[in-house]
Amino acid sequence: MEAVPQSVCCAVGGCVQGGGPCVKAVQVSGVRVQLEMAALWQQFDRLGTEMIVTKAGRRMFPTFQVQIFGMDPAAEYVLLMDFIPVDDKRYRYAFHSSSWLVAGRADPAAPGRVHFHPDSPARGAQWMKQTVSFDRLKLTNNLLDDNGHIILNSMHRYQPRFHVVFVDPRRDSQRYAQHNFNTFQFPETQFTAVTAYQNHRITQLKIASNPFAKGFREVDNDDW
Repeated sequence: MEAVPQSVCCAVGGCVQGGGPCVKAVQVSGVRVQLEMAALWQQFDRLGTEMIVTKAGRRMFPTFQVQIFGMDPAAEYVLLMDFIPVDDKRYRYAFHSSSWLVAGRADPAAPGRVHFHPDSPARGAQWMKQTVSFDRLKLTNNLLDDNGHIILNSMHRYQPRFHVVFVDPRRDSQRYAQHNFNTFQFPETQFTAVTAYQNHRITQLKIASNPFAKGFREVDNDDW
């Protein structure tokens, strides 16, 4: 599934007062992004995706991976991700009804951070020739984290966002910052941050579909 880029200047490079649409630079205006493993993301989304956050940082599964089309092969781009709250609520899981319920207003927002893909910057030809994977990105609930991990509040819902930024070679490139990026988001990648899985069906699907969880499949439930 491809994401439709947001047409309003936001997040990276600053906002335009009033929220008017930006005319994007030709290097980013034609960029299209396709989510890899979309069917698996949709399976999780139907159950209510949960992502573990730990003090040390935990990788996401499914991993956020995309295929990119429409870049200028010779231009340089930086790729990055950030995570925004879906709403201003905190949640709790009701085991008797197997559902998430609103538990109150959201906690104060965690420090906003971005994760740069380690291959950035690279030419469009490089980005487009293979799947782009954010497999090094880690989520933490440690507000004092100094490892550069994405800091999230447990029991809050988040939307991952993917940004494509054209590296403008002009000396006054800062003047055009809001025109030189596009933001993409896939609704099926929304998740609730948790310190332990709440929905047992999420646990089962993670074990069944994660190649790194193979050891768990071979262990009797009583041995966990």
